[in-house]
Amino acid sequence: MTTQTEILSLSSLDYLPFLDENGIISEEIQGKIGVYAIFDQEKVLQFVGYSRDIYLSLKQHLVRQPNHCYWIKLQTISRPSRTILEEIRQAWLSENGSIQMDEAKWTQPIDAKLVMSETEKQDYQKLDEMGQIKLLKKVSRRVEETILQQLKERGVQLEIRFSPKLKEEGLLDLKP
Repeated sequence: MTTQTEILSLSSLDYLPFLDENGIISEEIQGKIGVYAIFDQEKVLQFVGYSRDIYLSLKQHLVRQPNHCYWIKLQTISRPSRTILEEIRQAWLSENGSIQMDEAKWTQPIDAKLVMSETEKQDYQKLDEMGQIKLLKKVSRRVEETILQQLKERGVQLEIRFSPKLKEEGLLDLKP
């Protein structure tokens, strides 16, 4: 191997709770660069990703997939290197065979338009641009409420703020 970073096997790493006893993601990983694996309640691998700030990425994943984020395993590196991060990620994926992960659900903003009722879809077609924006914001707020309720039921105590500008497009993503 040409890198100086040792690739640890995923199976050799300890499971860490996604949320601590206070309902937050460990602040020890804030600003840490590395590769992480997310597991569901039964410790079944759901997603493998890498980030320049694992904490922020985990927060996004929790909002996008709250029912699949219960355990994590991670390997941090000292300096950002997409090559090293990708090597670790690929090694972990190879170690676990093929996992069924819809990457877009983990990495892209939530599309509230997908839950519009038939009536809302018909109304949307008839509205002018301002009316469409208002309708998309309304649908986005409804989806946001559902997500916040799910997180509350999980005991999440993190501050969750969605970008208001994206709601105009019917999208939900955390405010940077």
